[in-house]
Amino acid sequence: MGDQESVPRLGSVVLDGTDARVLAEFYRHLLGYVYRPGDEPPAAGQADERGRDWLVLRSPDGSTQLAFQQVDHLPETTWPKNDVPQQLHLDLTVESVEELLVQHERVLRLGGRLRYDRIEDPDEPLRVYADPAGHPFCVLVG
Repeated sequence: MGDQESVPRLGSVVLDGTDARVLAEFYRHLLGYVYRPGDEPPAAGQADERGRDWLVLRSPDGSTQLAFQQVDHLPETTWPKNDVPQQLHLDLTVESVEELLVQHERVLRLGGRLRYDRIEDPDEPLRVYADPAGHPFCVLVG
């Protein structure tokens, strides 16, 4: 790549879901992200127009963001079996196995499901979960 060549910048990772609001809320609580202005949940009794289309969450410092797109149908990955491949997953890191155990409880409380457990691995302890829409994500010590 030459010095003069421009490259695109990654703006968002986008996850499809049959309930974009539920998926956004899961990751908002898990990661401590905040809604892009205007994407916050509506007041009680109000229609959730944005939640039926597209939502964006940003890290508190604005450095990263996740977006959520409403779809009518989403086949859940069967990973680690390959009948329906995962195609993409998120890697989340923690500092220690103790923190991995703390996050395990949080993930389950927020609605995630454990899919694979490798916490005993001496080189790279990790656990793989499915979010409420079935997308896999790892929490690993790194």
